[in-house]
Amino acid sequence: MVRLAAAAAHFTRDVGFDLDRIKMIVSHARDAGVALLALPDGALGGYLTDLRRPDEECLPPLLEPNGDEVRSVIDIAGEMVVCLGYSELGSDEGAAPVRYDAAVCLSGDGILGRHRKVHIPAGVAPLFQPGDGFAAFDTPLGRMGLLIDHDKTFPEAARTLAVDGAETIACLSAWPTSLTNRAPRMAQDRQARLFDLYDQARAAENQVVWLSSNQSGRHGALHFLGRAKIVGPGGEILARTWSKGGLAVAEVDLPGIVGAARSVLHHLSERRPSTYGPW
Repeated sequence: MVRLAAAAAHFTRDVGFDLDRIKMIVSHARDAGVALLALPDGALGGYLTDLRRPDEECLPPLLEPNGDEVRSVIDIAGEMVVCLGYSELGSDEGAAPVRYDAAVCLSGDGILGRHRKVHIPAGVAPLFQPGDGFAAFDTPLGRMGLLIDHDKTFPEAARTLAVDGAETIACLSAWPTSLTNRAPRMAQDRQARLFDLYDQARAAENQVVWLSSNQSGRHGALHFLGRAKIVGPGGEILARTWSKGGLAVAEVDLPGIVGAARSVLHHLSERRPSTYGPW
């Protein structure tokens, strides 16, 4: 049995503050016996303040993929596997620097896996270079994969990771309430419904354990949903938070729960790719 956690938490432009908050969350998770922790997208440096008219003078800081900030989290993680998101400084084939919405999975032993967000919403597409693929990677807790918020809207993203052997997928989000026609109560908001729907559908259709972390609180024009959760391979919510910050913690037998889900109906082996046509 292993304990998994997904965090709902608020992060800022102040990376020093964010590192202190990560240290606190990891400490709470360690006290709860957690072995795998998913932090939100933008856990280092926060996220955008507006998705329709983003202020290009107030973007998250660009961090090196192996810079001091990421190395600090490696030191904080220790024996725990920790996933988190940040804005990554990259270069486009030696040209000018570019910005990626990036995620990293690490432990005290170093980097285990990385992902760059592939699906960029239209309003912020000019700000981010999209990633170019999805790949699972091995961890002390088994094979897993990473996605970043809008990626989970597309079934092909999670399916590619599952076909590549991922039995656990962590989707790190900075997912806000609706930008238009916002509901008076967050639980009734269209984006809250979609956020939960995608989490449960992606877990069930791929028969994987799904960790969904998210930013919480307000940042500029955005009001983040929170609603972190752990979802089992049948689409069942094993643990969750609501709109405020917190940890969703579930204890599972990772190979056992996935194996049981796939013992009668094995969705990956039942696929008929030759009938689907080109994606």
